Amino acid sequence: MSHEILVAGETLIDFLPEEPGPISSVEGFDRRPGGAPANVAVALSRLERTPLFWTRVGEDPFGRYLLEILEEQGLPDRFLETDPTAKTSLAFVTHDETGDREFSFYRDGTADTRLEPGRIDDATLADCEWVHAGGVTLSSGRSREATLDLLERAAAQGCTVSFDPNHRPELWPDDETYRAVVEDALAHVDVLKATEDELAALGLEGESATALARAAREAGPDSVFVTRGGSGAIAVTDEGTASHPGYGPDVVDTTGAGDAFVAGTIAGLHEGREPSETLAFANAVGAAATTAAGAMAALPDREGVASIADGNTDPADEE
Repeated sequence: MSHEILVAGETLIDFLPEEPGPISSVEGFDRRPGGAPANVAVALSRLERTPLFWTRVGEDPFGRYLLEILEEQGLPDRFLETDPTAKTSLAFVTHDETGDREFSFYRDGTADTRLEPGRIDDATLADCEWVHAGGVTLSSGRSREATLDLLERAAAQGCTVSFDPNHRPELWPDDETYRAVVEDALAHVDVLKATEDELAALGLEGESATALARAAREAGPDSVFVTRGGSGAIAVTDEGTASHPGYGPDVVDTTGAGDAFVAGTIAGLHEGREPSETLAFANAVGAAATTAAGAMAALPDREGVASIADGNTDPADEE
């Protein structure tokens, strides 16, 4: 079976709180599979665009659990790696009454920091039309070099390269390092998905999401998609600026919503949709992902995306 999309990055365990509040007051957590690139890969599989997925987990009970989940979701095992001497990453999630969340990571020397450059061979990249990666594996360890190497070689092979900085300040030694490394990555990126805060963290300036996206395009990407929570999203491309107001589901947990949006964006653009149509589709995928607890639990199939979209009467707007 041929796979036209490759996703690369971390797979980890999210521990979700049993009730809202700071981590010091939460008495219990539920174990769920997570990691932004893992969520993107699973979401693409549910959208009938099953990718190759390159990740690395520990040879421990958490790692075995995650591999079982990934394989159950239809992801091929070709690049699902286990590390015999490193543990699987953990993230404890807390959220407020609106579903907005914060993370506490246990990721010092874990398996996903130990991806090796060159693991994805040129023949594989030659068969791929699209390569996607996230910013967490850029934050530390051998995986920084491996991720940058993958993006550079994918661009050289003519793949469309997409990137989500997924900025987690606690994983970076300082803001300067974050900016320098992500700027290196953006030199090879065609499609960038980010929040306004993530663009500002890169030192970009602008009084609106549109202005920030235009500034980001100067760093390399041809297309910049900016998610704005309940206010929808915008896209700035060679064709101009498109916006979509988003949808209004009953939010349970926002964990993984941005990753679902990324998958919707990749699927939409890969299928040849226009930016405005892609925004509407990606927003529906992201909205559906907020309707249950856990990053993967509510990732929708095509029917689920349609049910969200059919409940909205506001069309996408073109500027």
